[in-house]
Amino acid sequence: MTKRSTIDRAVRSTGPLAALALAMLPGAALAVPADPSGTWLTKDGRARIRVEKCGPQEKNICGYVVWLKVPLNDKGQPRVDFKNPDPKKQARPSLGHQLIMGLKPNADSRFEGKIYNSEEGKSYDVTIWTEERNELSIRGCMLAILCGSETWMRVNDVLPGQLTGPTNGPGGPRADAEWTPKAGPATASAPGVTTGTAKPAPKPAPKPAAAPAE
Repeated sequence: MTKRSTIDRAVRSTGPLAALALAMLPGAALAVPADPSGTWLTKDGRARIRVEKCGPQEKNICGYVVWLKVPLNDKGQPRVDFKNPDPKKQARPSLGHQLIMGLKPNADSRFEGKIYNSEEGKSYDVTIWTEERNELSIRGCMLAILCGSETWMRVNDVLPGQLTGPTNGPGGPRADAEWTPKAGPATASAPGVTTGTAKPAPKPAPKPAAAPAE
């Protein structure tokens, strides 16, 4: 057997091990999930959900109710999140509330975390992903054993009553406090750049006393 063939056999036999070792390196990155940002119609057609990036460096996914088929209760008043376990949130409008809570990418190139169901006042484990541009797959689980899946469809039109403003801005949905962007620290301005806080103007130098008349 030649020296060359011996080397080739060694490379072929250790190839899978080398690949495994490479995958275990700290720098080995997972595939980035497809961005699910957009506005989606739920399977039952009763709500539209805006999904967008959020969190530090926008690596998480959040979602907000931006349209309700039935926005008013039996008394003709806007629906509120009265079943929320947090008393401070029970009076907030159902339209515009956050239901997808900062999902994170997982090893399966999907986003996972918690989703809030205002009709029950409960949160569940959820995984979302998109393989088709106009379809968003949702899989929710309770106690990790009772799971169900459904598909939301992308919508591009705007219906009457739909929130279209930016999140936390005029005419937009509202993020929960933990997902509201924090104001960054003030930074020093470059020379010649005026900041929002003006410095007081220097006082004029006192005038010299007038010479006495002769």
